[in-house]
Formats: sequence, structure tokens, C-alpha cells
Amino acid sequence: MMDTLSPGFGDPVADSQACFRAVLDAMSRPGRVARVAGVVPPAPLGVAAAAVALCLFDHETPIWLDPRADACADWIGFHTGAPRVELDRASFALALSLPDFASLTAGTHESPEQSATIVLQVASIGTGSAFRLSGPGLRTPTVLRVTGLPDDFVARWDANRALFPRGIDLVLCADDRLTALPRGIRIEEG
Repeated sequence: MMDTLSPGFGDPVADSQACFRAVLDAMSRPGRVARVAGVVPPAPLGVAAAAVALCLFDHETPIWLDPRADACADWIGFHTGAPRVELDRASFALALSLPDFASLTAGTHESPEQSATIVLQVASIGTGSAFRLSGPGLRTPTVLRVTGLPDDFVARWDANRALFPRGIDLVLCADDRLTALPRGIRIEEG
């Protein structure tokens, strides 16, 4: 089976560093879109979701993998060594549809950094429904367009944001593009 697995990053050090920088920039500037490259993942993962997984998952990182992405389980396991766990025990959730925020670890007031991060593959970034972002990391509000978020996303996000400093962070991925929504960001429709 191992001989059927596609490679990870073409240049593991440089590609991983570039992806980490893209995620870091996206987290510090919510809604900013970055491009990543260097990996040819198995379906159904796109380049960005796979690159984020290779960059952030390791053998000490418990992950939850969307059952619809089971075809990628061997590839992710081989390249990262990350153990798969139930959603409520995951540090990262690699999802093809948005899981319920309440099903994930939101951290504690003493240790909010122990919350989970969802890496969500969506249909597109830059087109689709408009979301107005404001808050930390943004001097002025910005608009992010995304196709593939549920209709009740803003309400679900508001409930997550109300937990601050606890809460779930979200990395959105589509094709080779990614952006991030840290838990403290206010999101409104339009």
C-alpha cells in the first residue's frame, strides 16, 4: 500500500516553512488570503488543506479526520504520524463540512491555547457569500467571500466567539488558497 501513496511536500523544509508562514499571516490578519504549494494530495483534499495538515500535524497531535476524507487517512498518517481520535479529543479537525463547534475542545480560561482548530475545506475562497470581519488584527473591517459554509455559520460563529478567550479557531482552505478566522473575530453577513 505504501507504494501507492503520493509524496508529501516536494521540498519538505522550504514548503513547510512557507505554509507555516501563510497560516501565521492568515491568523494574524484574519480574512487575508494566501496561496500555498508544494504538495499533490490524494482526493478529496485540495492543496491548501493537505499542506496545512503536513505543516501542523505531527505524531503528538491528535487529529479528527472527516469520515468523507477517509481515502486520505493513510496518506496523512504516513506523512504526519498524527494519531486519529474522536472529535471531542482532537487538537485539529480536518473537515469537509463544518462540525459542531460544541463537539470540539474549546480550552479552559486558564489554558485557552488548548482549544481545537478546524481546518475546513470549502468550495471556494474569494467568491460566494460575503462575510464582514472586524476585530483583532484588522485596522478596518474587511469582507471575505466564501462558498461552502453552512447557512447558519454566523450564528454558530457568534456562539463560539462568546466563549472568548476560549473557543475554536478556523482555517479555511480551497484549492491552493487559505485564510483564517481566529476565535476573537466578529463576523457578520454581508
